Amino acid sequence: MPSDETDQLSSVARRLYAYAAERYAFSETEAAESLGESVGAGLAELAAAHLIQPRSLPAAAPDGGADGTGDGAEPAPVRWSAVSPRAAVARTLAPLALRVRETHDEMDRLRERLEELLPSYEAGTDLRDRGGANALELVTDPAALQDLIGELVASAATEVLTCHPGGGRSTATLEGAVVRDEAMLTRGVRMRTLYQHTARYSRPTAAYVERVTALGSQVRTVGDGLMRMILVDRHTGLMEVQDDIKAALVVREPNVVHFMVQTFERCWSEAEPFSTTIGPEQARSISDELRQTIVRLLAEGLEDKVIARRLGMSERTCQRHIAEIMRAVGAKSRFQAGFLLSATAAASAASAASAASAAPADASAPLTRPPAGVPESAAPDGTAGTS
Repeated sequence: MPSDETDQLSSVARRLYAYAAERYAFSETEAAESLGESVGAGLAELAAAHLIQPRSLPAAAPDGGADGTGDGAEPAPVRWSAVSPRAAVARTLAPLALRVRETHDEMDRLRERLEELLPSYEAGTDLRDRGGANALELVTDPAALQDLIGELVASAATEVLTCHPGGGRSTATLEGAVVRDEAMLTRGVRMRTLYQHTARYSRPTAAYVERVTALGSQVRTVGDGLMRMILVDRHTGLMEVQDDIKAALVVREPNVVHFMVQTFERCWSEAEPFSTTIGPEQARSISDELRQTIVRLLAEGLEDKVIARRLGMSERTCQRHIAEIMRAVGAKSRFQAGFLLSATAAASAASAASAASAAPADASAPLTRPPAGVPESAAPDGTAGTS
């Protein structure tokens, strides 16, 4: 059977095999006459698949001819008989089984050769970690970076912390991540993830969050100030590289990793749980927080595209928010809006400082009591506190 051309016998070969199974032996001519069609190609298929075999001729013919023919007669036609499919399988697969065994043997030899270097690698990495050499490693190849992330996640023993700024993630990225993360969570590894608020409006991201939270993962969102990073067991970190989202800095230096963990924890404490169903009140609260962040970034003089990238939204959506803010403050240009917003922020800060200085300095007063004139929900600097 020509296995490189087809995985199934042709219809002619199938009919011919059924015909052969009913007889002790047959010739091509007999089969063609019985089936009413040419069977040469079917014979070749069955013979290649070891499903038929030629029948041996008698040792001597009755008239003394060695091949059963008289002097000057035509040779007797080849006669065929069916072979059990089980026997055909054993004979057909024998070469494949041999190649599989040889491949396994070669894999074992290769594994042994490479694993001979394992003690040298482990001793070298221990020395490197103690000496601080190669504590930072820049990875710019996207494929190598994905392999490294997969290796780190697969080796995680206790905890993985991740930050994903930029709004919702692509469907292709999430399809790969969900398989990897579900396997990790099933092993009992804890996972906490931070997104920006805009990720809530991404259906693929919300579907991913629903799947991983069902396995125990925790997901929250913040408005701004999120840095892309991954932390594994609090000893290895991956940090974003400025102006190159396809690259990452691998961090193994303990003090830098500790700083990354503390940064994550601060953002986590200020973040809000990611709910896959957003009610009107929550949507309004998130929208108000995004708008306040835009106001702050406008006052800092940032451009539309920079603000949009910081908040993980499209530039068009960001411009729509900015236009609404300009109308609210009565500004006719972005420059004027930035000036007015900066002046408002400065006035608010001065008012808060004045109220704080006017309060009596009573050392016995409770530390949690706000100064006179400042709302209970305000922080010491006059801005709304966070829980």
